[in-house]
Amino acid sequence: MKRLFKMAVLLCVLLLIIVGGSRIIVGNKLKKLDYHSKNIYVYERTKEKELLSIKGDERVYPASLVKIMTTLVAIENIEDFSEIAPVDVETYKEMNSRNASMAGFYGRERVSYKDLLYGTMLASGGEAANSLAINISGSTRDFVKLMNDKAKELELKNTAFVNPEGLDVEGQYSSAKDIAQILDYALENENFREVFTSKTYTTTKTLDHPKGIALESTVLGKLDEYDQEGFEILGGKSGTTLEAGECWATLSQKGEKEYIIVVMGSELENIKDLHYYQVEDTLNILNNVK
Repeated sequence: MKRLFKMAVLLCVLLLIIVGGSRIIVGNKLKKLDYHSKNIYVYERTKEKELLSIKGDERVYPASLVKIMTTLVAIENIEDFSEIAPVDVETYKEMNSRNASMAGFYGRERVSYKDLLYGTMLASGGEAANSLAINISGSTRDFVKLMNDKAKELELKNTAFVNPEGLDVEGQYSSAKDIAQILDYALENENFREVFTSKTYTTTKTLDHPKGIALESTVLGKLDEYDQEGFEILGGKSGTTLEAGECWATLSQKGEKEYIIVVMGSELENIKDLHYYQVEDTLNILNNVK
């Protein structure tokens, strides 16, 4: 009996080593892949665990990944999504002058809050993000305070916001891990998840746009050019500036598991010469994650 007991214990130890070893191998496999992005964070939502962090806590420019928080805070402070929320003229002019990405609205255009939400998330429109802020809080400064209050509520240690649209400015920073935490929290909100996982949306018909504006996700629309075998990217937010590089934050499904993948800092020399390395890094991770 003692001998049988010892053999049973030995088998259990061996199983633990094998299972533990397989986890190490999976982790190391992701770490050993070649990446263009400097900052990466991979989180498995299903089991609530970190799978990979490469400089995940480093403070960097987040570019338009900021709009994930902008959209979340806006949704939490809007009572009626169909209510008219005109496009702010001054910030519209500012975004145009700074060559920010735009959804295509015009100054004073009488669109709805819902239009601005989709314009912010899908098209990454600077005029949409700032108009959300001004219609909700009266100014971008007061809205940014709500964003920073939310960051404190989520206990984010490496995040501070200065504007709602994500253009690089001193004092605005986040990390790959913090962006993943914001997204993980936001996805629990059904309205946010609906916007985040939409590929297309047509805005309300207005005098400026009698047929509305056809918006397409800068993430899901780009994926038409790539193969997705064995997994699906359900939604995402892109961000690109010279300082931040190419950035992506995505929600994916592989088998029965959901993953948040944040890749940031793929370098650019020319904002008009995009490499889309953030796409390659994301797909590389999904092809290798277990």
